[in-house]
Formats: sequence, structure tokens, C-alpha cells
Amino acid sequence: MLDLVLQQAGESEPGFARKTVKWAITCTGDARYTGIVQMGEGKGRPFDRCPHLSQPELVGGQEARAHYLVEALSTVALLFDDKAKDQDRERIKKKHAWFVDLLHKSATDAPYLDAAARLLSDDDALSRIREDLKQARGKPNELAVVIVDGINPLERHDWHAWWRSFRASIGRTQSGRARQRMRCVVTGECVEPAPTHPKVKGLAGVGGLGTGDVLAGFDKAAFQSYGLEQSANAAMAEATATAYAETLNRLIETKSIKLGSALAVYWFTGQDTLSTEDDVLSWLTQPPEQTAGAAERRARELLAAIHTGQRPDLEGSRFVSLLLSGASGRVMVREVMQGSFEELAARTADWFNHLAIVTRDGRGLAPDPKFLAVAGSLVRDLKELPSPWMQQLWRAAITGGRIPAAAHARAVLRARLDVIADQSASHARMGLIKAYHVRNLGDQDMQPYLNPDHPHPAYHCGRALALFARLQRAALGDIGAGVVQRYYTAATQTPGLILGRLASNAKNHLGKLDAGLAAWYEGQLADIMGRIRDAIPRTLSLEEQSLFALGYYQQIAHFRAGSKGLPEGIADDACNTDPSQ
Repeated sequence: MLDLVLQQAGESEPGFARKTVKWAITCTGDARYTGIVQMGEGKGRPFDRCPHLSQPELVGGQEARAHYLVEALSTVALLFDDKAKDQDRERIKKKHAWFVDLLHKSATDAPYLDAAARLLSDDDALSRIREDLKQARGKPNELAVVIVDGINPLERHDWHAWWRSFRASIGRTQSGRARQRMRCVVTGECVEPAPTHPKVKGLAGVGGLGTGDVLAGFDKAAFQSYGLEQSANAAMAEATATAYAETLNRLIETKSIKLGSALAVYWFTGQDTLSTEDDVLSWLTQPPEQTAGAAERRARELLAAIHTGQRPDLEGSRFVSLLLSGASGRVMVREVMQGSFEELAARTADWFNHLAIVTRDGRGLAPDPKFLAVAGSLVRDLKELPSPWMQQLWRAAITGGRIPAAAHARAVLRARLDVIADQSASHARMGLIKAYHVRNLGDQDMQPYLNPDHPHPAYHCGRALALFARLQRAALGDIGAGVVQRYYTAATQTPGLILGRLASNAKNHLGKLDAGLAAWYEGQLADIMGRIRDAIPRTLSLEEQSLFALGYYQQIAHFRAGSKGLPEGIADDACNTDPSQ
């Protein structure tokens, strides 16, 4: 996995890291304060080459240390939290003094930084900065940089040499002796192992810590072997450790999808850049158009372009997807998936094709569902969805695998509850049930729309219940709890005990209709019962119950569509038919 990550590593170097800066404090070359500027929208503007000290470097000296050039507003401008304790304020003031001292020292290579140091040493200027930050609702933990006469040091390289030299001076082995050289577990080279590795950030929403989590860490004796200390147990050079951590941080920020309690981090290989329009994996969570079949159509077009040679840039391209989460300060790699871009495009097209389902009003296909809508259709709240289910569904989507049996069972149960409660059916849920039959059972007769020629009697049992419910409504009007609410659960499990009783009762309802309408219902009933043939199944398995649910849903949608040939009044329905729900 690390080899795959390092193949995506851009320019990285120990002592430098990608950081997102929210605020710029501006001043003139003579250290006169000119205001604050919010950098970018949202969290701020990312910079790839910010100076950075590791945690051991920050706490390794006798003095309080801070990062160079970029730090939190609490350190840069002494913007304290109102609840900060006196001892915390004193510690931050010492970090501020260190920060300012570094600016003074580095001014030998970057003279404009002396103005920044003098600005932050001026109590009156700091007071004005804090007032402006409070009005702008700046927070103590947000990062800031000082810009002098329009010069942003994060966009220049004149301080790099000084920073490398300074970092080396504080990073020399504290024990006074060099560490033993070892074979790097990633590159195979003989290296001096880094004692600790940089932290991977961005997993706070999936169990990680806000300060970051370690991928390789050996802070307990149980994790160590052969008397080796710290990260010597998985020896890597500092440059290698920095490269993988910075690459993961960048990918988490720019190419990740939150899937419940895990984060799907992905990238593509084989081309320098991939346009947003061709980012197939992003279509799973945000289809390119909120219309039916748009994602499948786009995927098929990409496939055709690759096959005909119109997109040579995508030939040989591959994708990698990591499922990550955090646990007790450590990075958990739940799964690594990879394959060709061509396979991914084909699987994506299949995913949306298998999920395609007629809308509740029967007037077309439902819009392509977002992945989280599919997963969320299984539970009342997405937080209730077990992590393995989410992981299995994600694997099914991008590898063409089977739909989890547990997810299918839950979808069938919730579809039943919707019918009993007279609530609108979920397009994503019914699409998932259909996808289960197509993928897991190879049911090529299962179509998005009603299929009167489907071979399984369970499907037609569901159609029959839909017809009996419509017949009762035509004969008696809205009488409250009807056939569906009273008999759906029993009919979907033991249709042999229920449908015969409903068929007998249907004769009474037919007698209340005019001759033309009664004849139409009789013809429909005869056709459906003919598909079931002689024996109505006594009981239905779970998979057959899902066929029952699909037959019921698609028959109702067919009625609501007002299909040609239906008698007047048949297409009317008192249930909610809003296709946007």
C-alpha cells in the first residue's frame, strides 16, 4: 500500500508540509500594520511548502517551541480563548516569543521578515490585530501568516536554506549518538530510521484525532520487537515517512469521500491529471446530472472512447482506493482496492444500470441515486449503518461484487414497513433490491419497469396484491386501512394463505363496479393468476419476498403511469406520487 501511495508523492521534503492558512496579517516594510485578510473560502488557502516541525522536534527542547512562518492565531497574535487558563496563556506567550525570534533570525536570508518580527513585537499593533480578528470572527486555532508589502513568504524560496540549516541544528540526535542504520521496509535502501513518523491528518470525522493519527507507531512495548525502539520497528528514512504522510494528507484533502465511519481515499495513475468530468469515482457520490441514466451513459461513453482510441490518455490508467478510519490515534487501513480505469468505468455503468428503477409515479426512471442515498435507505439514520455494510456496498459498487445479503434483508424489511405505514417507497431502496437480484442471483428478467413475463410466481403474487388493493379502492373508495395495510405482511410471507381469500373477496368488489370496469379488472386478474399458474406458493423465502416487493411496487407504478388502455379512473391514486421524494 505504501508503495502505491509513494508513487503519487509529489515534491516532499522533511521539514515541510502542506497546510491550509486561513488568515494573512499584513504590514508595510517599516512594520506598520495595515489589516487582516481572509485567505480563500471555507477553511482557507492550502500551501504545499510550509515549514513544519515534527512533534518530537516541537517538544524536544528546554524552551517552548512553535512552527516557523505559519502558526495558530493564538501563537502569532496572542488571540486567546476566553476559557484559557493562566498557565496556558503563559506557555503560548513563550511560543509567541520563539515564533518572533525565528522571524528575526531568518531575516538574514529574507530581509522582509524583519518587518514581520517587529510588527509582532509591538503590543499596540498586536492589540489592533486582535480587535480586527475578533470582528472577523477569527478563532485561536486557525492558522495565519504575515505578509509584508504584498510579499507572502509561503510563495517564496529565499528562506528555505536557512530553515533547513536551523532545523538540522535542533534535530541532531538528542542522545549524542547516531542511530543504527537499517534496511528501509519500503525502498529497501540502507537508511537511518526516523524515530517517529509524521501524522496523517483529516480523519477526525471518522474516528481520528484532530491533531492527526500515525500510520506507523510503536509507543507500547507490545508493539515492539527485537529490542527496537519507536519506529525502528518499521524502519524508514525520514524523507520516505514524510513523503507518504504528506501524500496521504493531500489525497485526504482533495480526493476523498466520507462513507459513514470511514473515508474512501482514491486516486488515478497513468496520466498526469484527470479532469473532473472524467472522475468516475466521484460520480458514485455525486452523479454528473440529477437525471435518470446520466452516470451510466457517461461511463459507457468513456468506455467507447477508450475502445475506439479517442481517449489514448486513459489507456493503461489505473485507480487505487483506500478505506481509512482512525482509532486511538492510529490510522486503520480497512481495505485497499485497485484496478484498471476501464474496469472502473464498466463497473460504474453496471452499478447505475442495476440500480435503475421506475419512479413511484411510473412516468420514467428515477434519477441516478447517490451512494449515500443507497446506503442510507437501509436505516433511519445513516449513523446507524454498520461500518462493514458500508464497506461491502462500496466494494460492490467499484468492483462489481455482490450486494451484501444483510443489506438486502434490511432493504426488504424497510420496504415492507413503508407499505404498511402507507409511506412513499424509496427509489434507492427499491433499486438496491433490484440490483441484488441482478447481481447476486443473475436474474436478467428483472427490469426497471413492470415485466409481465417474469418467470417467478412470487413476483406476480406482489402484482396480485397491488391489483386487489386497487380493486377495493375502485369499489369502496378510501375506507382507511385497506387490503395492503392489513394483509401485506402475511401475503409477502405466506401468499398461499392470503391471496386465495382476497381472490374470493374480489368477487364482491367486482359486483359494485360497472360492467366495463369489472371486465377490465377480471381480465387483469386472470392474466396475473395465469402467470402464477396453478399453485400459489405457500411460503416465500427472503429472496422471494423481495421479488414480491418488486412486483407490488412496479405494478403500482404501472397503474399510476396512466398507461394506454387503462379505463378512466384506474391511474388515480390517493397515495403520494411526487417523484422527487
